Amino acid sequence: MKIRGRIEAETVTDVLCDVCDSSTLHESGGLQYGCLEARWGYGAKHDGERYEVHLCESCFFKTIAYLKQERRIENVFDDHATNSNECLGLIAKNEFFGDE
Repeated sequence: MKIRGRIEAETVTDVLCDVCDSSTLHESGGLQYGCLEARWGYGAKHDGERYEVHLCESCFFKTIAYLKQERRIENVFDDHATNSNECLGLIAKNEFFGDE
């Protein structure tokens, strides 16, 4: 026997970029954003703190560009520095449907 009823559910309808405050809701109806997260544990200077920053596509890639520049600066005189700045943080490419 099926029993039908109404259930009210809360859902995320939009995510605003924490830098530029723009909507990450894409024309197709999906949310397109990146997330920078940190959870600091025992022994860390920021023990017990948790961070979550939501970024639109533009701000996300500006942040990645900034981190790449910082990496270049930190390793400018290092003879053994890896030269993998182009792929910093990239773990998949051409993953259009989320399957691995």
